[in-house]
Amino acid sequence: MYWYILHTENTVDTPALLVYPDRIRKNIEVLKSMIDDPDRLRPHVKTHKSREILRMQLDAGIRKFKCATIAEAEMLGECGAPDVLLAYPLYGPKLDRFMTLVERYKQTKYAALVDNADAARALSDKAEEHGLCMDVFVDLNVGMGRTGILPGESALELYRLCGELDGLAIQGFHAYDGHVREIDLEQRRVVCQRNFAPVDALVVQLVGEGFPKPRIIIGGSPSFPIYAQYPEVECSPGTFVLWDKGYADTLPEQNFLPAAVLMTRVVSLPSATTICVDLGYKAIASENSLENRVYFLNAPSLKPIGHSEEHMVLEAGADHRFKVGDVLYALPIHICPTVALYDKLLVVENGVVVDEWEVVARKR
Repeated sequence: MYWYILHTENTVDTPALLVYPDRIRKNIEVLKSMIDDPDRLRPHVKTHKSREILRMQLDAGIRKFKCATIAEAEMLGECGAPDVLLAYPLYGPKLDRFMTLVERYKQTKYAALVDNADAARALSDKAEEHGLCMDVFVDLNVGMGRTGILPGESALELYRLCGELDGLAIQGFHAYDGHVREIDLEQRRVVCQRNFAPVDALVVQLVGEGFPKPRIIIGGSPSFPIYAQYPEVECSPGTFVLWDKGYADTLPEQNFLPAAVLMTRVVSLPSATTICVDLGYKAIASENSLENRVYFLNAPSLKPIGHSEEHMVLEAGADHRFKVGDVLYALPIHICPTVALYDKLLVVENGVVVDEWEVVARKR
């Protein structure tokens, strides 16, 4: 029997997202084995968005976390995570919501990002209104081109400003490098070294000016094995905990196990060579091209040829034996946004669904 197969398929409606706790625990241990000190781990919670998986990481001795939404930050506070970085620009009502969390969950030390002077002043003013002094990191753009200030004199000026504002306690730099996708590890290492050099130059400059040595939080899953070897930085992988087909194919040096599987059923046989399953846009992340969204574990030759809100049409071949009602098990290419499509995760142990975990932070 394959590890992902349910003995009780007839009791589970589809589409469903199954998770396997034994594999999750194994992935957490593999993560810890890849770095010299678990205190340098700051995993992102966007992949799982669930209290139960967060508690598994806390139980494993991980104390620092990163998140992207207020809902994720709230989940972390509810579970007593000691150290949380909200790695997303804060403007308008989000500032007030964030301050409410900081005041409510006093056992959690929250920090925020800024990448421009207006954001820094707004965060400082709001913190002072609440009688707080917020830890803050300057967000750097090391090539992603999404948020962050380019390393250089402007970044130094912003850092100095944060050091002067009464409502802020400047901590260091944050840099996300989601654009780093080289499959070859040595090529990836060269890119990471190039990305890190200007960050390190900023640190040297600020130390020379008399600042305490800035902390550095850098990277995601692809760059994790490289930055895990940099002894003074914190690393923020996220996908490791559930893994997916996309990273399994493109990060072959990382020995994580797929721990989340989509369960879907054949709902129609529209032609002699095609089948239709209930795995529409609303059930699997669909930002990739059609042929790069899903991999069927128990039917790897199936190829998507059509996709809509509630349906996925698959080329099965002239001699296929699929019937309406057949169950298929699939790995998403991208697990993080797939999880966000589900209200609950079905927990599987020994081929049986034993629990349901709420995807509590799928809200924003």
